Amino acid sequence: MSFSELNIDAFRMINNLGKDYSFLNPVVIFIAEYLLYFLFLAMILHWFTRNKKNRMMVIQSVVTVILAEIIGKIAGQFYSHHQPFAVLPNVSQLIEHGIDNSFPSDHSIIFFSICFSFWLVRKKEWWLWITLAILVAISRVWVGVHYPVDVMTGAIIGIISALFAYWLVPKISLITKILKGYERIEQRILPSKNKTENF
Repeated sequence: MSFSELNIDAFRMINNLGKDYSFLNPVVIFIAEYLLYFLFLAMILHWFTRNKKNRMMVIQSVVTVILAEIIGKIAGQFYSHHQPFAVLPNVSQLIEHGIDNSFPSDHSIIFFSICFSFWLVRKKEWWLWITLAILVAISRVWVGVHYPVDVMTGAIIGIISALFAYWLVPKISLITKILKGYERIEQRILPSKNKTENF
């Protein structure tokens, strides 16, 4: 059996869950389409906790997403295919999506970039962030807009980019200086607050 056949078989197995367990489809659609907004909200909330570690984590997340998206676009130049619903018969397509190169999955890149960046800093909550990223990856296959190889490649790109940004960003003095300058301005504008490195 070829890799392409394995990829299609794995897609069918997950995508057919939408037919077998249709009562779960509204939840899966929500995860596939709208959980991204809650992830961005989580980044904003962590930034405004006025906690230096959280802010560095958010900066690392942003750098990770940018780096991962660049790598993803490059990967898409070497290998490409259209969404499963545009190619295969009898696909359970649960959300609207344009037809373009679905390799790798942008949603997987973004979620694994941010969630893994969060996990590296907030290790007590690792299960939450990794679970969210995995659920989104599965949901994108479930709703018929990506193959398993799309989401797995996006996950690998996001994780590698997060590890690199976690190592690199704190070493960039310009980012550290900008963050310190922002905090000084914030102290002048907003009431003082006891800061802790962990909470």
